[in-house]
Amino acid sequence: METKNYHDDLSHIRSMMERSSRFISLSGLSGVFAGTTALAGAVYVYFILKRESINYFEGKANTFSPELIRELFIVGLTILIVAVFFGYFFTSRKSKAYQLKIWDATTKRLLLNFLVPLVAGGIFCIALFYHQLFVLVAPATLIFYGLALVNASKYTLTDVQNLGYFEIALGLLSLFFVGWGLVFWAFGFGILHIVYGLIMHKKYK
Repeated sequence: METKNYHDDLSHIRSMMERSSRFISLSGLSGVFAGTTALAGAVYVYFILKRESINYFEGKANTFSPELIRELFIVGLTILIVAVFFGYFFTSRKSKAYQLKIWDATTKRLLLNFLVPLVAGGIFCIALFYHQLFVLVAPATLIFYGLALVNASKYTLTDVQNLGYFEIALGLLSLFFVGWGLVFWAFGFGILHIVYGLIMHKKYK
């Protein structure tokens, strides 16, 4: 009986340490909705480019007008805002259900480790736009986003690390098929998020 109580106490201690050192309130549904938003945005961008008589799949270094760049930036910003909103909504709901704090020292470390590669990647992509190297934007976003996930994964669920590796691999692969960047982007930010979101929702619900 004492041995059983001893093991129960150890399990409880390990559980408390896991909760204090990792952000475990991440919701799989946030990934599903973020992926769906990204897919919708990718389809919308395709029709914008088609409207401007730009065949993205030719792989040419097309020259985008300032107006088109602003429109694409607004679309990208809208996708980001919607994805962040759903991420916060579902994660907050899960935190309340499990009576966990959504904002603590672990969350701060998670965000810091996530944002450093992400902000660096954002500046890098702005430079690509500045030099009109548009075909490299999609691979760069996938690679830096993957690096951000891997870097932040030590403070959250290990599944996030695997998703990061897939995003990096997809971004590197897309460097050799630059004319298909929009497809790789849609697959990485859309389909992969939906698949991993469903897996995480089923695994940690």
